[in-house]
Amino acid sequence: MAITLDAQLLEILACPSPDHAPLRPGTPGDADAEALTCTECGRVYPVRDGIPVLLLDEAVLSGDHTPGEPDDSHADSA
Repeated sequence: MAITLDAQLLEILACPSPDHAPLRPGTPGDADAEALTCTECGRVYPVRDGIPVLLLDEAVLSGDHTPGEPDDSHADSA
């Protein structure tokens, strides 16, 4: 089940790590996961009962992303 967050909220949410990069819905392995993934560091933050838990202690580092490299998995393919 994909998360349903208000588009305006998703637009202003950012990773709480020092780089403050934007977040995208889902995880690298599951676009429908109840989570948000940082586009810069790859941390995955859970969404519980529709509420994003943006705490570094709650985040899981994604094995599909190397920190410092841009995450292009959310880009539209041509």
